[in-house]
Amino acid sequence: MVFIRDTRDALAAAVDLVNTLPATDTAGVDRLDTAEDLARYLRAHPYSGRISHDEDERRSLREIRTRLRGLWFVDRDGAVPLVNDMLRDGEALPQLVIHDEYDWHIHATSEDAPLATRVMVEAAMAFVDVIRSDEYDRVRVCAADDCLSVYIDYSRNRSKRYCDTGNCGNRMNVNAYRRRRAREGLTSS
Repeated sequence: MVFIRDTRDALAAAVDLVNTLPATDTAGVDRLDTAEDLARYLRAHPYSGRISHDEDERRSLREIRTRLRGLWFVDRDGAVPLVNDMLRDGEALPQLVIHDEYDWHIHATSEDAPLATRVMVEAAMAFVDVIRSDEYDRVRVCAADDCLSVYIDYSRNRSKRYCDTGNCGNRMNVNAYRRRRAREGLTSS
């Protein structure tokens, strides 16, 4: 395992939140536009503390997506000021906590902080681990021609090229196969 559980959980939550942006969707759809979208996100990524499920909370989460997405378009050194700004803006004060089925882990905001602040700070804390462990080359944007979704490559040999949001890998492999077949058809005649 590359990262501990709470880091992986926070990275997964950040990936899924960023991938709700219209820019990452081939149809340009905002996947955090409705109360059901928020409920789906929170089912996949449960957060402790206060959650209001209202429009203000949804709006606040939508606002941090672009900020988080910026972490996928910089290198390791470029990520440092972005992460530090997120931690500063979230008034992060890391503390060890234990609750529910989770063993000791870090919370860096109070439970009554706004959900968007908690999500942003947890993502920033996860990126601290990515930076400190010199694993920033695992922070990737999908290599499919028509996809801008983001992901974290957990493969042993760092060979993952496509996101998990759709069938990008299959689609690109089929396209490559068809191009090879077309070239073969042209050269064998």
